[in-house]
Amino acid sequence: MTYLFHLIEQYGLILVFANVLLTQLGAPLPSYPTLVITGAMLNRGDYSAPVLLLTAVGASLIADLTWFTAGRLYGRKVMSTLCRISLSPDSCVRQTESIFLRWGAPSLLVAKFIPGFASVASALAGTVGSTSRRTFVLFDGIGAALWAGTAIFLGSLFSAALEDLLQLLESLGKWGGILLGGALVIFIASKWWERYRFLQSLRMARISVAELDQLMQRGETPAIVDVRSSLSQQDGRIPGAVMLSLHDMANATLEVPTDGEVIVYCACPNEASAAVVAQHLMRRGYKRVRPLAGGIDAWIAAGYRVES
Repeated sequence: MTYLFHLIEQYGLILVFANVLLTQLGAPLPSYPTLVITGAMLNRGDYSAPVLLLTAVGASLIADLTWFTAGRLYGRKVMSTLCRISLSPDSCVRQTESIFLRWGAPSLLVAKFIPGFASVASALAGTVGSTSRRTFVLFDGIGAALWAGTAIFLGSLFSAALEDLLQLLESLGKWGGILLGGALVIFIASKWWERYRFLQSLRMARISVAELDQLMQRGETPAIVDVRSSLSQQDGRIPGAVMLSLHDMANATLEVPTDGEVIVYCACPNEASAAVVAQHLMRRGYKRVRPLAGGIDAWIAAGYRVES
């Protein structure tokens, strides 16, 4: 444990840079505690607060520009990948879209304070195309400075208490290291469990794109509901689909009897958004509601027609 604190004292900037970079790239490694601890240990290291802040902001900008460029080059595939690998179920692409489309680039000022928002927002900013690289760097840099600066300030503000805690961990020797390692494992495990429970709650029967096409070919077209955002629908939607979001559920009505068939689709991995809306429709009395397996991506990949 003493060796670990010597590493922080001597190589604090390198550790901060690596931790922030990996976190912003999507690794399940919390970097905020690292910034708080290094902020508390400023007087024990060979670095100053401005240098520590610039190191954190630089690492964050590198990672965010990577996602921004990927979004510019590969579009929505990047956001779908982020949503698929994310540990936070609240980081689905649609939720990020609703925030980003409402506030635009200024939403990046608080992106890092919202779990699961930063990486998806960076990729979305590149995908949308209305945000220039210069504007992105400006707002993202200020947001990173606010985020990292708050952590460093908190560390320096409570440096005495944190020093006592660090000395306690140091006195525990290897057990202090085990406690820190255990805390990290518990953090990651809790996020995985949260995601697992979320996905388990969405388990229900799906309909395949081939089955839906067969229904339409026979003239038995069910009510088809597209729960994606207006931005996502710019590339087209399944013919006859109507737009309905989770936010519209309270007042929206479907022109179909409660015993009629309703197919709900989205572009989220595991059909998460579609399953959530399907559950709400079932609670409102609709008996035959099924998400479309694979969503719009599976429909397009199968070669079926979409309309503008």
